[in-house]
Amino acid sequence: MALLPDPDPRPRAHVLISVDDHVIEPPDMFVGRLPAALADRAPAIVETDDGRQVWRYEGREYPNIGLNAVIGRPHEEWSMEAARFDEMRRGCWDIDARIADMDLAGIWASLNFPSLIAGFAGTVFWKSDDLELGLATLRAWNDWHLDVWAGSHPERIIPLQLPWLADPQLAPEEIRRNAERGFKAVSFPELPAQCGIGSLHSGVWDPFFAACEETDTVVCLHTGSAQWAPIPAPDTPFETITTLFPVNGLVACADMLWSGIPLRFPRLNITLAEGGLGWAAMLGDRADYVLAHSACGREGGSWKGDLLPSEVLKRNFWFCSIDDPSAFGALDAIGAERILVESDYPHADSTWPDTQEVVARNVAGLSADDAARITHRNAAELFRHPLPDDGWLAAPV
Repeated sequence: MALLPDPDPRPRAHVLISVDDHVIEPPDMFVGRLPAALADRAPAIVETDDGRQVWRYEGREYPNIGLNAVIGRPHEEWSMEAARFDEMRRGCWDIDARIADMDLAGIWASLNFPSLIAGFAGTVFWKSDDLELGLATLRAWNDWHLDVWAGSHPERIIPLQLPWLADPQLAPEEIRRNAERGFKAVSFPELPAQCGIGSLHSGVWDPFFAACEETDTVVCLHTGSAQWAPIPAPDTPFETITTLFPVNGLVACADMLWSGIPLRFPRLNITLAEGGLGWAAMLGDRADYVLAHSACGREGGSWKGDLLPSEVLKRNFWFCSIDDPSAFGALDAIGAERILVESDYPHADSTWPDTQEVVARNVAGLSADDAARITHRNAAELFRHPLPDDGWLAAPV
């Protein structure tokens, strides 16, 4: 497999904070991070007879799907086949190389979700056959993320934890413990009932969200984190499925909205990673209309607040954009103060290394204040993350 040469450094027009990128977990991630009694059962990279490298955990194989690590490879070599580490750009799994790639693209800071060995919200671990092993493995993932991935360059990486959702009583304790350690966010499955655990409407996760509100831990819902997709037919082509990624954001946001969780926890912050923007205004309009019509007068109705649903959307939710040029022409319905940007490195959807150009095009018609909000100020305030000094934009790479 060929890797392209390093791209030229891109000019920096904006300070950029990407709230959705991914780490491809390196082969040594779990080495020395589990209790001795469990160490030989930790996830490990193995070589298969056909030359692939895959993670093996509890007797199952988890390949690094090619489209999850295509940055720096020619388009004609993109595929769904498992990728070896020597077929990936080093920034996929090496933190120093990642920072160098962020510098090339002009990205100041980044929040990173997991890849397939964990599942985007740690699903693989909290659904382990052996829950003691699962908890130890999930804690090892979090330890590595905090110590190595975020800890090596704390001004550049926003720490994101994986939750322990096998035990609703332990889940909030982990949030509080990790917040004290420096984690700013948690990846939560967008539709938990699809993972075989309690729904948002069951009330079982209220202590978890109370802990997130109490510790200012941002709840990040990433498309695909519940391993659910709106697939219309068994023979639906792959392109349809990826086109419909924003539908996940719409469904997850509507379910969270009508669960009443944002009403019970008014200071809770929720982001919708890789969900896009175009549907957000429509959801606000539709939810307000439903409240006044088909939900009106219904005994035991789920809406228990004085605010309209559209007002709660603008208070508790943050909408994330990779590239939504049409939506930026109708920001009044969403509000520039509720929008974040994302690069999605190293996935096939990523704008790297041209993230600066894409974002600059999308915010070109906005005021300087709104552009600054969207490109970096919203994220810096939401995740309590530092911004660079004035010289960063002009600094040579």
